[in-house]
Amino acid sequence: MTGPGAIACIGGGGFLTDDFRGFQEAHLLTLIPPSRRRERPRVLYLGLAHGDAESRQLRAYRMFAGLGCDITTLPFFPYEMKRDYPAEAKAADLVYVGGGNTPAMIAVWREFGFDSALHEAWQAGTVLAGVSAGANCWFEAYVTDSVPGGGVRPGLGWLPGTFCPHLDSEPWRAPLLAGVTRPPAYGVREGGMMIVRPAATPEFVADRPGVSATVRLPGEQAREIPALDLSSR
Repeated sequence: MTGPGAIACIGGGGFLTDDFRGFQEAHLLTLIPPSRRRERPRVLYLGLAHGDAESRQLRAYRMFAGLGCDITTLPFFPYEMKRDYPAEAKAADLVYVGGGNTPAMIAVWREFGFDSALHEAWQAGTVLAGVSAGANCWFEAYVTDSVPGGGVRPGLGWLPGTFCPHLDSEPWRAPLLAGVTRPPAYGVREGGMMIVRPAATPEFVADRPGVSATVRLPGEQAREIPALDLSSR
């Protein structure tokens, strides 16, 4: 029986920034459990956090179709009443969540009960992944600028601690992360990815050399953890 899938939290970069090298995305496909692997993996792209922008949906198709996947999108604007949203989430091998407004995205998911569908899919072995908002949402809390004044806001709570993307490209984020009073706290830089598996220490990879993640665990000082460079493999 397959257990919960991995959750991959990306600090920035990838196809949504027109980086079509595919280092991040190809690595995500390796996280699919062996029991669920197929010739053409099923990828579901969720672009709600950025208003289901068609330009971003097209980038998702370009990237994952090029990697040999069957890719589909599931828009909430407009919500397609004839589609079974929970079933499509559960049928996916990989769910990729785009960036944008995290609190708005979570609110809509909850209104439609879609957060429960994603949780069931994850528990059945679906890999959950995303960048920025799509990385923030899984944690107990996250650092965001998507509300007036920015700050730390509550997430879905499926992963412990506080997450911060874009740690190196937006200088205001680091002090907020350092001020988190209840670790663990994780800061991931552009091009970096934090991979969380059940009952395992998080792994860090990146699509370029020289990337590290900032990690502060309970009772410890913050430290830098180098990420494995996927571009050199």
